Amino acid sequence: MSRKNFLRRKEQREKKEIARERIEILFTLAERVFPYDKSLANRYVGIALGVQQKAKVKMPRKWKRRYCKKCHSFLVPGVNARVRLREGHVVVKCLECGHIMRYPYLREKKAKRKSFKSTQHL
Repeated sequence: MSRKNFLRRKEQREKKEIARERIEILFTLAERVFPYDKSLANRYVGIALGVQQKAKVKMPRKWKRRYCKKCHSFLVPGVNARVRLREGHVVVKCLECGHIMRYPYLREKKAKRKSFKSTQHL
């Protein structure tokens, strides 16, 4: 690999790291400001999503489920989001736009499958 390519890759890694830091800061600010100004918290989420898309980085797992995928509002369970547990998945409903998001319980499902497979071989 040439020196030029090495420097370019290093620069790209640094850009992505800066983007991750900014996303973290913006979501932390959104979390802090939410009780006082919901629209500002939603603005922070919008900016964080713009940074994430521009830098082509994955949204940190910690924040992935804290915003609505449709209206991009910051979600706080019990305030503007309803969280329910159903068989095999968590259901999060945004009370701002009514969008429903479902997330599977992966660990529990895998454990259940393993126990089911072990009982079948007997």
